[in-house]
Amino acid sequence: MSPALSSAREDGKSSAAGAAKADNWVLAALAGVPLIMVLGNSMLIPAFPQIREAMGISPFQVGLLITFFSIPAGLAIPFLGFLSDRIGRKKIMVPALLLYGIGGLISGLSPVLFQNSYAVMLTGRIVQGLAAAGTAPIAMALIGDLYQNQSRNKALGVLESTNGLGKVISPILGSLLVLLIWWSLFFVYAALAVPVALAIAFLVKEKPISPGQANKSFSAYFSGVSELFQKKAATLLIAFFGGMLALFTLFGVLSYLSDALEATYGLQGVRKGLVLAIPVLASASTALGTGFFLQKRPQYLKTTLLTGLGLFSTALVLSALFKTIPAVLALLAVLGLGTGLTLPSLNTIVTSSASEEKRGAITAFYGGVRFIGVALGPPVFSLLEKGGPWALYGPWAVAGAATLVLAWFFLKTPKSQATGAAG
Repeated sequence: MSPALSSAREDGKSSAAGAAKADNWVLAALAGVPLIMVLGNSMLIPAFPQIREAMGISPFQVGLLITFFSIPAGLAIPFLGFLSDRIGRKKIMVPALLLYGIGGLISGLSPVLFQNSYAVMLTGRIVQGLAAAGTAPIAMALIGDLYQNQSRNKALGVLESTNGLGKVISPILGSLLVLLIWWSLFFVYAALAVPVALAIAFLVKEKPISPGQANKSFSAYFSGVSELFQKKAATLLIAFFGGMLALFTLFGVLSYLSDALEATYGLQGVRKGLVLAIPVLASASTALGTGFFLQKRPQYLKTTLLTGLGLFSTALVLSALFKTIPAVLALLAVLGLGTGLTLPSLNTIVTSSASEEKRGAITAFYGGVRFIGVALGPPVFSLLEKGGPWALYGPWAVAGAATLVLAWFFLKTPKSQATGAAG
């Protein structure tokens, strides 16, 4: 081999290694987005007693700190998805992350400068909720833009796993911050959001927006989504319902067990927290593994989804039958495993079902539906608790099994994922 050819090959290897390293930094920056959004609600919950006492408000009023975050987020997601298609993902995500931090500062300043003003704190939460709509759902669309085929599976798995990691660490982080001073946690939002915003601003390189996208009207945006649903109704409806069901059930179960582990099994404090972490850890780690697996074996996307739904429904049925501590631990792990197989598969199906100009819209609606699932799970499970274990777990086991059957017969895997072709 000639020295020139050898040098060229070495340069090529070095260039490829540099590109891979840069790609990892981009993925790390994007993975920070769902992590931060998850902290929005979960980190506050351990501080509720201190907030109530310090501000002299009722349990209902402290609960509105979650509601006033979630409702603006759910309503704003489709509109920010439209803007991200029209002007670019980064132009939405970076300001949204900075605004998210500002919202945290507004709420944190309520006890510091405004004599524990409840109105000021709620205002900060509204600002945060609006900003949150421009974070994780847009990041998912951007992943769809930047990565193709198997790499997209891996990247979406990383996003799902950091989402799960956020769910694990946020109650722990909130509990630790409360030991310092209860309002300190509001300032953490800004401390985390600003570095991630800067990383995305400087590391992520977007494709230029086409003239057709830049001039798209709002009506055309929604008609495009409607067109997509007409063409791929079965696939998208199954994916949307499956994503909502998985998160609805996971958060509903966690909410129910938070009380039941103390009342029924006498588990409190750190021990209870460790038990509650089992399904989320199982889900997060499985989601990451699922992303890597589908990167190498995209043809198994549908099989992975069906397996996840099967484990999900089985865990719920067995949860209605077995009540011992070992059984609870094992079934929580199976539920998390099923969720971790299901969600990355659905994420890939949704993002791969749309062209680039429609991807922001469809992932925005998908993100909104998932948000609804998280919001509805805890109150619905609390209402069903009095009906016994079958009323609590049975309906969602049936819904999971029905989704599995529908997916088996009607779900069409996007061609780019089934074959590895570009698209």
